[in-house]
Amino acid sequence: MSENNEAIPKAKRRELVGQAYSLGTGDVGQLGLGPDVLEKSRPALVAGHTDVVDVVAGGMHSLLLSSTGQVFSFGCNDEGALGRQTSSLDGSETTPGAVELPEPVTHVSAGDSHSAALTVSGAVFVWGSFRDSSGFMGLLAAGKSEPKPVHIADGIVQIASGNDHLVLLSKDGRLLTLGDAEQGQLGRVARCFASRGGRKGLSNLLQPMPVVVSKPRGCSSAAFDHVWTGSYVTFARMRDNGALYGFGLNNYHQLGSLASTSSGDLVQFMPTLLTSCTEHRWKKVCGGQHHTMLLDEEGGVYAMGRHDYGRLGLGPDCTEQETPRKVPGLPPCVDISCGDSVSFAVTAEGRVFSWGLGDNLQLGHGDDSEDVHEPKVMTGKLISSKKALLVSGGGQHALILAIDS
Repeated sequence: MSENNEAIPKAKRRELVGQAYSLGTGDVGQLGLGPDVLEKSRPALVAGHTDVVDVVAGGMHSLLLSSTGQVFSFGCNDEGALGRQTSSLDGSETTPGAVELPEPVTHVSAGDSHSAALTVSGAVFVWGSFRDSSGFMGLLAAGKSEPKPVHIADGIVQIASGNDHLVLLSKDGRLLTLGDAEQGQLGRVARCFASRGGRKGLSNLLQPMPVVVSKPRGCSSAAFDHVWTGSYVTFARMRDNGALYGFGLNNYHQLGSLASTSSGDLVQFMPTLLTSCTEHRWKKVCGGQHHTMLLDEEGGVYAMGRHDYGRLGLGPDCTEQETPRKVPGLPPCVDISCGDSVSFAVTAEGRVFSWGLGDNLQLGHGDDSEDVHEPKVMTGKLISSKKALLVSGGGQHALILAIDS
């Protein structure tokens, strides 16, 4: 427990109940619209679920969370990411199906081929598998995926998934991580052990273990109060001073400009203060393959990292950004999300803006597959009459939670 003995508050399940909408490429059922719908260029209603409080888009699968704490999954189930038995013969992967869990869930997260759920008691359950550059890793044991939810931890208040890693925030403000470590995203594995655990083996990677962080000067503890992820990075906000820490892949300055990263070193293996992100207190941070989006407490949206395909939203002439730069043309926002090479923002009025790579139809601008270099409002008959609450970008698709406006 931190020195002041104050537990980190558990994030409550969202209370506003709405419906889920999906768009983008859905060739493995990740849109939840049935076996005959392979793509949607504008948001389409995921039918049969009117009490949704959260939506999460993984690499090729999706999760919905109901107001009663039930989890539903759909999409690719090759390595157990759906947490339930499916058959390609009956199309059960392509529509939402219930995941059996022992108690109600408050939050869910999803990566490329794994999923996680945080329950009302603070327990974490996971299913699916992790992968690295050598291929299949397993989830909790080498070479073994988990097709059904497995309990891995208690006393947890937040969870976050990268492509192939999972981060847990404990009630005493500690980070615990598991999964692929090659890009430094676990924050507790040295370079020499990052590839398949080195001589320590995969068991060092596939169990939740704590990340060590020294207490900053002037703080009563080293406790964090929020955790977020990008594809290959992890971010955490220090409770006492609001400072942002990070670790992971930094080959395009996804972590900003780091004094602690030597010239030519593209990976930050241990937690470090993100000195280029100190001018704001961040409400949310998210990341795609090579870029990062940040939301401040006033609703301002900022971007840094790789600029290709317009993913930063800073115009066609922008270059790689080493520090957070405000995205122009956006009203105050309440949520942000990233896909691999796309970005999304939800305004306080409930409109969704999107920008970046247009090839996968994730942007919701109709059949136009051109890249978008500046924020552009998402349109369509269904979504135009709704108020969006949040958005989640996946590998080639996106999900929106919306209510009647």
